[in-house]
Amino acid sequence: MASNPSETHEPSIDNDKLSYEIFSILESKFLFGYDDQKLWVPKQISPAAEPNSEVSTPPTAENGVQAIKNQRGKICILSIDGGGMRNILSGKALAYLEQALKTKSGNPDARIADYFDVAAGTGVGGIFTAMLFATKNHSRPIFHAEDTWKFLAEQGKRFYRSSTGTGGSSGGGFLRRIFRGGSGNGTGSATVGLEKAVKEVFTENGRSLTLKDTLKPVLIPCYDLSSSAPFLFSRADALETDSFDFRLWEVCRATSAEPALFEPVSMKSVDGQTRCVAVDGSLAMSNPTAAAITHVLHNKQEFPFVRGVEDILVLSLGTGQLLEASYDYDQVKGWKAKDWARPLARISGDGSADLVDHAVALAFGQSRSSNYVRIQANGSSLGRCGTNVDSDPSPSNVKMLVGIAEEMLKQKNVESVLFGGKRIVEQSNFEKLDWFAAELVLEHQRRSCRIAPTVAFKQATPKPT
Repeated sequence: MASNPSETHEPSIDNDKLSYEIFSILESKFLFGYDDQKLWVPKQISPAAEPNSEVSTPPTAENGVQAIKNQRGKICILSIDGGGMRNILSGKALAYLEQALKTKSGNPDARIADYFDVAAGTGVGGIFTAMLFATKNHSRPIFHAEDTWKFLAEQGKRFYRSSTGTGGSSGGGFLRRIFRGGSGNGTGSATVGLEKAVKEVFTENGRSLTLKDTLKPVLIPCYDLSSSAPFLFSRADALETDSFDFRLWEVCRATSAEPALFEPVSMKSVDGQTRCVAVDGSLAMSNPTAAAITHVLHNKQEFPFVRGVEDILVLSLGTGQLLEASYDYDQVKGWKAKDWARPLARISGDGSADLVDHAVALAFGQSRSSNYVRIQANGSSLGRCGTNVDSDPSPSNVKMLVGIAEEMLKQKNVESVLFGGKRIVEQSNFEKLDWFAAELVLEHQRRSCRIAPTVAFKQATPKPT
C-alpha cells in the first residue's frame, strides 16, 4: 500500500495512538484468544446509518484510527448524589433518561442497567442505585427508573418526619439537629420505618438480596465509625469473597443513616467476617463520581482496555443547589453558633459535592463536554424551599420538589470550566439527557460489532431458591 511522503516526515500523535492500540489488540488476542487480522477495519455501526450506505470504503489511516477508538469503547458510569427528599430531583432525571433510552433504542423494555457499566450512589442516591441494578434472576432489573422517585415520594413519610412548618427554623440538616440535641422525636421510630421500607424493597420470596444480586458493579459508601474511615460497599469485592458481601437492605440502611435522624447501624457481612458501625455515606462522599471513576481506572480485570478518562462516559446527578434561603452580610454578621448550623450543613454537603464536580471536570480536561455531564438544579422560580427540605415528606414538600425537578430539566445545563468556575451552556438539561441517551445507545450498538469485549464483568453464581 503506497504511502504519502508528506505524511512521513514527522511522527503523528494519531499514529502513536494507533500503534498503542495495535499492541492493545495483540494483548487482547493473548488474553481473550481473538484472532482477527482485520480488527482495525472500520465497521458500519452508526445508529443513524443511511439506508443506502451499503458500499464500504477502503480503510485509511484516518478512519482506521477512528475504528480503533470505536473498538476500545467507553465505560459508562452513573453517579447519584445523596440528598434525602431532594433525591426526588435525581429520580425524575433517571425516569426521563430511561424513557429516552426506550425511544432511541426502539426497545420498550430498555432499562438504566442495560446501558451503564458502573453505578455509584450515596444516601438515598445509594438506595436508587441498588433499586436500578438489583435482580432476582441475574437477568433483568427488578425496578424501573420511575420507581425510584415514587418510592421516596410515597414511602418517605415512613422514615422522615414532618416538622411543624416548611419555612421556619425547625428541622433542616443534620448539623442543626445535632446542635439542638437530636430530632426532637428520637431516632428509634424513624430507624424502624427506614429498615422496614428497604427490607420490603430488597427481599424476594423471603430471601434478602445481597450485593451479589446486582447486575453490574455498584458502589455505595458509608462512614464506618469503628475504623473512623469511609467504607465502600462494592459488588466487585462481594464477588471475590463473602466477607465483603452484604445484604442490600443493610447497605441502603447504612448509606442513608443520617446522624441525629437515624440510629447508626451495626452490620456484618453475610459470612459474619466483616463488621462495621455505619452512618450516612454523605459524611464521606456526598458526590461519589470520583470514587466510581477511580474504581474503573484501577479495575483492569473488569475494564481491561481503559487507559484514562477519555475512555469513560459519566453522568452525574445532583440534588439541587440554591433551593433554600439565601443570606446577605447584614443577616449573618451577628449570628451565633446555632444560627450557623443550617448554612454549615449546606456548605459541607452541597459544597463538597460541588468540589467533586470541579475536580472531575478538571480531570476530564478538554474532553469534559463530550465525556462528562452533570445534571443539577440551580435555583427555582417556584420560590425557596423550607430549611428542612431534605427531610420533610409532607405532600406540600413533595409537590414542591416534583415541580422543581420538572423545572430543573427545562433549565439550561451548567458545567464546570477549567479554572473558571461555571458557565451556562446552550443545551437544557432535557437536551443533555437526550444527547447522553443517544451516546449510551450508540455505545451499546457498537459493542455488538467489536472483537474484544469492552467489559469483562465478574459473574455471580445464582443462589438456590
